[in-house]
Amino acid sequence: MTLRQRAGAFHDPTTAQRLRRAANLLNGSTLAGLAVALAARTRISRGPRGLIVAAGYRWRLPFAQAYTLGNVVFCRSTARELLSRPALLGHEERHCTQYAWCLGLPFIPLYLAAAGWSVLRTGNPGTGNIFERRAGLAAGGYPLTAGRRD
Repeated sequence: MTLRQRAGAFHDPTTAQRLRRAANLLNGSTLAGLAVALAARTRISRGPRGLIVAAGYRWRLPFAQAYTLGNVVFCRSTARELLSRPALLGHEERHCTQYAWCLGLPFIPLYLAAAGWSVLRTGNPGTGNIFERRAGLAAGGYPLTAGRRD
């Protein structure tokens, strides 16, 4: 990717990315994400493809190194570190799209139910979770397979 292409990724989202951004604004999930980002005193910056990065997240939950709320991608690291990990950022971006498809905040209980199911079936919250599987298990740092718990 050239420097010009990289710069364009920040300023020219595709039609689908603009639709996702609009959907997550309208369904309230991005506004909720911005409220959490402000309450958690993160450093908020514009990310690529219509995303918003909230860096320096310090609250204990969730335990993940990165997570999303609407089009807001939270990370415990700096924005630069997150942007240097395109697989992880892509994984989180797919969760942003899932928020749009789930009409916003209903994503949260659906995700928690899928994570609970995954823990019961595989012993971890990701491997059997349909949302994590569709976002890319390896990119999100989840094991691809897990032994079933008896």
